[in-house]
Amino acid sequence: MKTDFIEELRWRGMLHDMMPGTDEQLKKEMTAGYIGFDPTASSLHIGNLATIMLLVHFQRAGHKPFALVGGATGMIGDPSFKASERSFLDEETLKFNQDGIRKQLEQFLDFDCGENSAEMVNNYD
Repeated sequence: MKTDFIEELRWRGMLHDMMPGTDEQLKKEMTAGYIGFDPTASSLHIGNLATIMLLVHFQRAGHKPFALVGGATGMIGDPSFKASERSFLDEETLKFNQDGIRKQLEQFLDFDCGENSAEMVNNYD
């Protein structure tokens, strides 16, 4: 059963503001949306749950969720306002981490439900 994404977020207290026209766009047609995840570890942490749930509600409302893993960012490092860059990760480690993240996301998102199946994409690609 499709839900109204904006109303669902309002009901849950998860919506503070949105761009004009967002509600109209979401009611007009299936829309794609993404949230990025950092693949520097083989699992996500509790801080990712709120954004994962946004994708879940987005998919339940009939839209197409994309989980974007930062394979390029993970490979080159990102100082994120820290005193030093994080360690570079090789492709094998990144692939292992991405596989672990996908397994976690599969517990929440449907990757095999037809037109609005979730997809995991890598910004390295």
